[in-house]
Amino acid sequence: MARTWLSIRVELVSGHGGDLWPRPGRVFAAARSHSFAQFATAIDLAFARWDLAHLHLFTLADGTRVSPLEWWDGDAPDDTVDGHATKLSRLQAGEQFAYVFDMGDGWTHLCTVADSRIDPADELGEALDVPAPYWGWGILPDQYARRWDGDDGESPMPKRPIRGLSDLPPILPWWGDRRG
Repeated sequence: MARTWLSIRVELVSGHGGDLWPRPGRVFAAARSHSFAQFATAIDLAFARWDLAHLHLFTLADGTRVSPLEWWDGDAPDDTVDGHATKLSRLQAGEQFAYVFDMGDGWTHLCTVADSRIDPADELGEALDVPAPYWGWGILPDQYARRWDGDDGESPMPKRPIRGLSDLPPILPWWGDRRG
């Protein structure tokens, strides 16, 4: 297959009221025929988002905004084009743009198109129907900044078991309380 796909680096810059450093990131393979809506879904899944019922918005270098228009109920920001209809083919090599997921918590990403195109078979093993990550790094924060199941943001951190993994069932040899 020819080197026809874009390679797009996506770094999580800030969100939930704070800046992230070092910035976690992912590198995506995406066909120029993929839509911005498809790319948004790929980003959200690769950044471990589980509540996907939030608005998202791309802001391109020229100021154009891209988002699924039906989500905005007629109140989309000026100069917004439909993310389902707008293709990644409008991006240029080296171009940088922003992606914001969840307008309230403002998970903001810097996206950078690589200078050269890639062969999806080399990076992914095959050409997929949707954009997909092929490289990544960093610790991904929970989208609501929860540190454990049931975290309300005010309670103290649960105490860790005294003997490491003693609270786990003995399914694996190193799990569970082996004092018997």
